[in-house]
Amino acid sequence: MASKALNLPNVLTYARIVAVPLVVLCFFVEGKLHGSDTARWWALGLFVAASVTDWLDGYLARAWQQTSTIGRMLDPIADKLLVAAALLVLAADGTIAGWTIWAAIVILCREILVSGLREYLAELKVSVPVTRLAKWKTATQMVAISFLLAGPAGEAIIPFVTQAGIVLLWISAIITLYTGYDYFRAGLRHIDV
Repeated sequence: MASKALNLPNVLTYARIVAVPLVVLCFFVEGKLHGSDTARWWALGLFVAASVTDWLDGYLARAWQQTSTIGRMLDPIADKLLVAAALLVLAADGTIAGWTIWAAIVILCREILVSGLREYLAELKVSVPVTRLAKWKTATQMVAISFLLAGPAGEAIIPFVTQAGIVLLWISAIITLYTGYDYFRAGLRHIDV
């Protein structure tokens, strides 16, 4: 059992969970919430590395036949923690503001609701597989958040980085609504009212 818990795919998932507070910490290095250029580059590097592990841990688990119960449980949790923490720190520092807050709220609400639905359906021994569109949703979220983490630091190199991140965040929110509706439609067949 311990060998399954400590296989490389699971270690990558654990590393993604550890990266969550580190990404947030980058914005607090100076003792207060402040996204200096250096902090943003560090946060971006950690976030991108963590995002890559999301793909890599699943690929390796399947390729090496090292899938495990703990991996199946922690992988989506790690993804949601990473996305939620990044969106919250970006909202706190003002990168995401105004109407764009609603895109972040849609994403966070869907993630929580779908997690609850999956947990309920798991008790009924009903599996709701991840769709290809849901994988694209995750990829779009990760790219949007990467652009937003770079923010003003990235704009010193390439113009409109923040605006591109905001557009991608809205696209991600729209896909999120659709995939959330899709999951609930599939799950409702198994819910006793």
